[in-house]
Amino acid sequence: MNVAFYGHVRQYRNIKSEIDKNIKTVLESGQYVMGPMLKKFESELAAYHGTKYAVGLGNGTDAIWLALMALGIGPGDEVITHPNTFFATAEAIWIAGATAVFVDCQAGSKCICPGRIEAAITRKTKAIIPVHLYGQCADMTAISKIARKHKLKVIEDNAQAIGARGPKFRIGQLSDAATTSFIIQKNLGTFGDGGALVTNNAAIDAAVRRLRNHGSTARNVHSFGFNSRLDDLHAGILSAKLKHIDEYNDARRQWAARYTQGLKDCRTFDLPVELKGYRHVFHLYVIEVKKPQWRDQLLDYLVKNGVDAKTHYSIAIHQQRGYPWGKKARIVGSVANAEANAACCISLPMFPELTAKEVDYVIAKLKAWDAKYAHLAPAGKGPAQGGACGCSCK
Repeated sequence: MNVAFYGHVRQYRNIKSEIDKNIKTVLESGQYVMGPMLKKFESELAAYHGTKYAVGLGNGTDAIWLALMALGIGPGDEVITHPNTFFATAEAIWIAGATAVFVDCQAGSKCICPGRIEAAITRKTKAIIPVHLYGQCADMTAISKIARKHKLKVIEDNAQAIGARGPKFRIGQLSDAATTSFIIQKNLGTFGDGGALVTNNAAIDAAVRRLRNHGSTARNVHSFGFNSRLDDLHAGILSAKLKHIDEYNDARRQWAARYTQGLKDCRTFDLPVELKGYRHVFHLYVIEVKKPQWRDQLLDYLVKNGVDAKTHYSIAIHQQRGYPWGKKARIVGSVANAEANAACCISLPMFPELTAKEVDYVIAKLKAWDAKYAHLAPAGKGPAQGGACGCSCK
């Protein structure tokens, strides 16, 4: 059996009539950029998040970068985030001209550790960018409390967790803005690139709208800006899919629960953590081997057995060759949890259109591998989940 990593073709076939209808509407309207379908989708996206505004953008990287610009953050400023995420989170900080400051993630959730943030704050610090990694929300209650205390801005990187929530908060509720990506593999993905920003702040909304369209607020009237617009065809695709996003996330949670139940007794790798009271939407289902040297071995075994497993993200940002050491980036304290997460991670197939037969096949292959190596497994949690932040995080 072969088990694919992505299910977007299946998803398209399931709601083909809805997507095709919206595409046809756009094509027949003759308005393909900044048209009525984009406005419709922006209204729907804001309503889904419970925010006043949503702005469609070219991609998720631009969404973070333009949010920083809208907040006046640039050269000479510092922005705190964590390094076990996609490179674009820090890249957007660098594009804005600011310095990325990395602190460790939590050992369990893999999201930024609130207990490490305050030690990284300086007079140059202007913002915090927590990443809702793999579909698990960061602790926005603690982060927003720190931000208020130090008068910092907060931009949520929500590229992986649309529909997730915490015990007493929704994404976008406790920040200045939340950004997202709509590239095809996301929980809400279009057939190409796309992104958005949601906010309750009218000034941020107005600034990002200007910046995305060459600084324009009226035809032939321009100021400094860029070209980062979500076109109407993508907006139409996303509008059709948004109606199903909670259903899709429920299916992801169902498959995650099946993985967890089937793999709970395995000794060679650890399973993902869902924090109590949180709704994890499992953009990725990431297991972590207890010995880093096992990661590539297990990954190769899965692929050779028809399981299209992958790694996210196997090189932490500060370990990348393109990492700009010096004035543009620095690390505060140990980032051992983040480094262990990068070294030990394997993402299993995870999409709503999986079948029970496919999930059970993946489980069977993992259990067979585990049975072979279980006698060599160290007791307790592996390095990616057994680390300590020196605080009370989970």
